[in-house]
Amino acid sequence: MATFKHISSKNADYGAAEQYLTFEHDEFTMKPTLDENGRLMPREDYRIATLNCGDEDFAVACMRSNLRYGKNQKREDVKSHHYIISFDPRDAVDNGLTVDRAQALGEEFCRKQFPGHQAIVCTHPDGHNHSGNIHVHIVINSLRIEEVPLLPYMDRPADTRAGCKHRCTDAAMEYFKAEVMEMCHRENLYQIDLLHGSKNRITEREYWAHKKGQAKLDKENAALAAEGKPVKQTKFETDKAKLRQTIRNAMSEATTFDEFSALLLQQGVIVKESRGRLSYLTPDRTKPITARKLGDDFDRAAVLALLEQNAHRAAEKTAPIPEYHTAETNRTERGKTQKIAPTGNIQRMVDRAAKRAEGKGIGYDRWAAVHNLKQMAATVAAMEQYGFTPDELDTALVSANADLHSSTAKLKPIETAIREKKDLQKQVLAYAKTRDVRDGLKKQKTDKARKAYREKRESDFIIADAAVRYFRQKGITKLPTYKSLQAEIEQLTAEKNALYNEYRANKERVRELQTMKSNLSQMHHGEPSRQKKHEQER
Repeated sequence: MATFKHISSKNADYGAAEQYLTFEHDEFTMKPTLDENGRLMPREDYRIATLNCGDEDFAVACMRSNLRYGKNQKREDVKSHHYIISFDPRDAVDNGLTVDRAQALGEEFCRKQFPGHQAIVCTHPDGHNHSGNIHVHIVINSLRIEEVPLLPYMDRPADTRAGCKHRCTDAAMEYFKAEVMEMCHRENLYQIDLLHGSKNRITEREYWAHKKGQAKLDKENAALAAEGKPVKQTKFETDKAKLRQTIRNAMSEATTFDEFSALLLQQGVIVKESRGRLSYLTPDRTKPITARKLGDDFDRAAVLALLEQNAHRAAEKTAPIPEYHTAETNRTERGKTQKIAPTGNIQRMVDRAAKRAEGKGIGYDRWAAVHNLKQMAATVAAMEQYGFTPDELDTALVSANADLHSSTAKLKPIETAIREKKDLQKQVLAYAKTRDVRDGLKKQKTDKARKAYREKRESDFIIADAAVRYFRQKGITKLPTYKSLQAEIEQLTAEKNALYNEYRANKERVRELQTMKSNLSQMHHGEPSRQKKHEQER
């Protein structure tokens, strides 16, 4: 399973990249490994080549080009981009992958994806964790020295011009990953889906934090074992790993989002939702960790789907077994109830023709074909579960949209009221803090003294005057207390949370029905082309 990774560097020493690729380095400190004489130790086995550097060294060629175009002269400039293609360890045994073959693939990938850039391509036979995976390092100067054609991942004219810099955008990374997948399929190498995320997303920083923490723990345990003392912990866990486990425990017990939030709160974790995305705030942090940084299992869609499953299981356990005549009488009602329950696992099908027109490769197209088959099956299963015909699906979508608009209409006035109460609370607090300063002005006996007093405390009087203007605009003659406003805000927030659950369920319902309708439409549009193909084959 080849993986693809990107690292940008602001290091102006281009020689440091070549030194890392050709000499041994400590896997924890990333410092060069020295022999007994204090000299650098060359790596035992590697392949290396430079592209677009002429007869010069990579570092010299890059610095000369930077000076010629006047780029990469500032400290904050990204000087180089480092891409790593790591192949599956099984490829060496099962598919005949060698260091030389991997080097050739890396050079081909570099020429195709990074034309016009000075580059160094180096292949190592083993990973730093001794997993046996052959991997290719591609380091390019961020500056482009030649005019190049517009590639599919480029979206600006400057992306093709000489003297401009390479941009590693999200679209570019998606394109590169699709190309790596296509390359592995073409070369009959093991490959995973690089475009669909991962359940647990481990960043480079977290990976090294775990490695260093485990090494430190092993060292401490060895010292305890030597002294004959018991070992309390053998496996080191990062803070993110602990947070993932805490979230999984809450997800396994909860049946609603409120229960999920309450269970996390008991562990000191606050879950927040903003623009349809979840984030988690732990007690030791001031900034929450987004679900995207933890993994796909922790985003909003995955959490709601699992909670829905838990709710169904709980309902099945507690529901009484009806007698035969009751089942006959309530069959229609049960059918209606089933039509309301969302499945939450249907995704939109990919328009493969449009993606191919955008420049997507064979690897992406193969993934899209499998993805579409899965979503076709899920859509058909949902239609059978709900008992929908296409016309009934349209009716259900109209009804779901009406429910969504209704819940939105009820939610917006409460949100506006909360915002206004918070603004008023802020002005009341600001006005109260200037009370001593305002009382001090009354004690001044002369106009000169009052003028000097105001000038000395001008910032406080600006705050007080702004608060007074706010109260006049709102027609407030008697100021409420801070505590009474806080109580009103808490009451409104409780009402908002209750309505928000309804809004969230309605929104998910609309999304699911829209996805089903889109998939059905695409399935129907695909039928004529398939029939035409069969006719041509005949």
